Amino acid sequence: MRRKETLLLIVTLILIVIGFMFNISCDNQSKKTADQKTTSGVSPESPGGQKAEKLPRLVDLGKGTCIPCKKMKPILDELKAEYQGKAIVRVIDLRDEPKEASKYGIRLIPTQIFFDAEGKEVFRHEGFMDKQSIKAKFAEMGVY
Repeated sequence: MRRKETLLLIVTLILIVIGFMFNISCDNQSKKTADQKTTSGVSPESPGGQKAEKLPRLVDLGKGTCIPCKKMKPILDELKAEYQGKAIVRVIDLRDEPKEASKYGIRLIPTQIFFDAEGKEVFRHEGFMDKQSIKAKFAEMGVY
């Protein structure tokens, strides 16, 4: 009996250490990604290093199969139309673009990332975000 308890304790400790190391790795990747975005001078949406439109932007990363992501889709579609010419709303489906998850340091879906007009990340939210909260965040950024 004592041997089983000892073995269980060792396995538990190993799992905790692995989880801790994974968390540190995710944090380092997230910081590295953020540093690349702020120092590159290119906004995160510029394909191939081309200059993107100088507008604030919201990037939503998720998967079409996740329930909160599905609930956010119509909200984001409405916001795209509502903020056309004032801000960019981009939805990235990680099923189609899995490399974007590491590029943006995604740990949980959906994740919404707000960028200023220069491409600098100003706010990040993980999980479902309702329309009023998104509009409030845009208003804080001076987008009406």
